[in-house]
Amino acid sequence: MDMNIVGTMTQVLVVEDISQVGHARRTAQQLAEKCGFDSNDAGRVALVATELASNILKHANRGELHLRALPRATGIGIEILAIDRAQGFDLQACLTDGFSTGGTQGIGLGAVSRQAEVFDVYADSRGAVLLTRLYPRQDKAPDRRIGISQHSLHNDPACGDVWHLAFDGPRISALVIDGLGHGEEAERAARAGEKAFAQLPFASPLVALEDIHLAMTATRGGALAIAQFDGGSDTLTFVGIGNIGACLVAADKSRGLASHPGIVGGQYRRAQPFDYAQVNGQLLIMYSDGLQSRWNLQDYPGLVHRHPAVIAAILHRDFCRGRDDVTVLVIALEAAHA
Repeated sequence: MDMNIVGTMTQVLVVEDISQVGHARRTAQQLAEKCGFDSNDAGRVALVATELASNILKHANRGELHLRALPRATGIGIEILAIDRAQGFDLQACLTDGFSTGGTQGIGLGAVSRQAEVFDVYADSRGAVLLTRLYPRQDKAPDRRIGISQHSLHNDPACGDVWHLAFDGPRISALVIDGLGHGEEAERAARAGEKAFAQLPFASPLVALEDIHLAMTATRGGALAIAQFDGGSDTLTFVGIGNIGACLVAADKSRGLASHPGIVGGQYRRAQPFDYAQVNGQLLIMYSDGLQSRWNLQDYPGLVHRHPAVIAAILHRDFCRGRDDVTVLVIALEAAHA
């Protein structure tokens, strides 16, 4: 197996005052150093965080930076997303070197894009999301086109949602569990299921489901979805119990993936996995019920072609219910993940 990634929450930094720009810079740099970046690469992370935070204050007055460590087979990268709800901004001007965002060197987002190994942006009248991913310069492994946005209710240190990803050549196995309720007991239930899944993430979905069910029996239980993509055969297998939403999205259409009623670790009827063919090039989106289900990427022209991390951030920004933990997982289904 190439990688087995244990899910973590998104770190959120509110940006609404100039003093918070320095905090964002220090937090991002410290995360980079913790992830093994040398002084030069950690400096790039600090520079990018500074410019993104300053850009929020200039164009939106208020927004957030979302930070995440990105485990890779060759090391760890850093993801920084700048998110706002402003009425849009002049993207082309911001991409010009020397365009000052106030209180910075005025390096412009164009220079930021060259500092980052991955740069993407989506902006409309609802606001903007800017994505940067930075890797140590010696790390030449390709970027994985996945995006995760996970947040606990009221910034609780415990999160009842859990996600897990495993990669094996052209195969991807993805898990999302929503422990009943929220808080520590919900997290304990979800982590018990994740631990069982991580042992054999590429077992058949029904075998994996039974293992997870047994592991969660002594907990309050929860909802679950497992999706397995095989880039070699261009197929996706999906099984779900409870209210984890999932869909396959192409440029011109979207189809929901069916789940069965019940509670994993409690009671559910015999589950049936569903197989989907010719899914290469589509997006797999999985989300807990902390996200509203009535969204449509067609309402965001061109968004389906943006990086999955941008898509996950926009869905969280615009459709978070605000009364439960929330997880959004977006995967570009493509053999290039190998």
